[in-house]
Amino acid sequence: MLGEYRITGRRASDVAASIETGVGSGALAPGALLPPMRELAGELGVNPNTVAAAYRTLRERGVIETDGRRGSRVRARPATAPRDALRMAVPEGVRDVTEGNPDVSLLPSLDAALAAAARWYAQAPPLYGEDPVLPDLARIARADLDADGVPAGPVAVTSGALDGIERVLAAHLRPGDAVAVEDPGWGAVLDLVPALGLRALPVAVDDEGPVPAAVARALTEGARALVVTARAQNPTGAAVGAARARELRELLAGHPGVLVIDDDHGHGIVDVPLCPLSGVTRHWALVRSTAKAYGPDLRLAVLTGDAVTLDRVRGRQRLGPGWVSRLLQRAVVELWTSGAVDPRAVARSYGLRRDGLIAALAERGVRAHGRSGMNVWVPVADETAVVTRLLTAGWAVTAGARFRVEAGPGVRITVSGLSPAEVVPLADAVAAAVRPAPGGRSD
Repeated sequence: MLGEYRITGRRASDVAASIETGVGSGALAPGALLPPMRELAGELGVNPNTVAAAYRTLRERGVIETDGRRGSRVRARPATAPRDALRMAVPEGVRDVTEGNPDVSLLPSLDAALAAAARWYAQAPPLYGEDPVLPDLARIARADLDADGVPAGPVAVTSGALDGIERVLAAHLRPGDAVAVEDPGWGAVLDLVPALGLRALPVAVDDEGPVPAAVARALTEGARALVVTARAQNPTGAAVGAARARELRELLAGHPGVLVIDDDHGHGIVDVPLCPLSGVTRHWALVRSTAKAYGPDLRLAVLTGDAVTLDRVRGRQRLGPGWVSRLLQRAVVELWTSGAVDPRAVARSYGLRRDGLIAALAERGVRAHGRSGMNVWVPVADETAVVTRLLTAGWAVTAGARFRVEAGPGVRITVSGLSPAEVVPLADAVAAAVRPAPGGRSD
């Protein structure tokens, strides 16, 4: 059942650690079936309750999953082996359109902003005990949020969008609670949920965002929280429109105890309006990252929400990192106030590539999705075969398994690095890979 790997331990914590070590080292592969609890207890000479406690701990950590009589097995994407670590190696000479990075030519230079932040720091270096959020940053961020119709609320700063989402979930949920997540959706969130010991309830997505019937089903099944990508959804490019937002808000109004998190990571790179779900339930949060518009290495996101949620997040943050560097915050203020990024120009640049690829695929009879952002999603019948054919044709795309729980197969193409001259050749290659010639050839 486990090959040559031997699980050891006399205490539940030791048994759990032994299994987790096997998963982390690769000795226990994703999907590996674990011994029944009584069988393993007999081999180890311990009470079955000890093994049951170990398995429960591993489920809460997102390492294994249990499927009734089918037993327990290592998760296909265990928390110790996140999706980003399972990337396909791109051979030399193959065009890589797998990365979700922004186009570096559209990112602003940080020279002036960092120099200005250094001068500000020299005048009065920030010390312990000061406000964790710079007043100027809070003021500008709050004004932008007000303009986008985000309900009033305090402002916090986190180390990126995922850090904010994790802190909000941890502020309200406990291991075993269920979280409704987009499917297909951002792989990092799909990994984060089980890593926190939470259960993911998949919610289908169309071009307008989460499908209301799917959200209603998740709520009926006991979802304690809902995570929604407001726009530039990864991997489908979906954006929540006004009509869909109204429908979802009406639905959520009947579930006031559900925590709602809006992820607006696309702020600054999209030209579709924000239609947030924030504020319709008692507890809510909206997080805005600077990564896509100003640079991933800034590691700064603005978080707002109801007073209780923000108080819990900031209180727990004080006990850990304390705050996000005020020097970094000052640099972001300088970027904002200097107009270092023209959101309309950035959105237009990504839009030309994204829309151009979708149109070229449509001309070849291939359906694709991408209303906003830098990704195009192509539903396929067999994503493994399509990825392999495209790799042979000189194109590396991302298999949809990285972004789904139960959704149908597909592939993600990141257009941020595409040149106009590459759109048609890529569309030709995708069309050939999706519908190979008789005999299985892709030519």
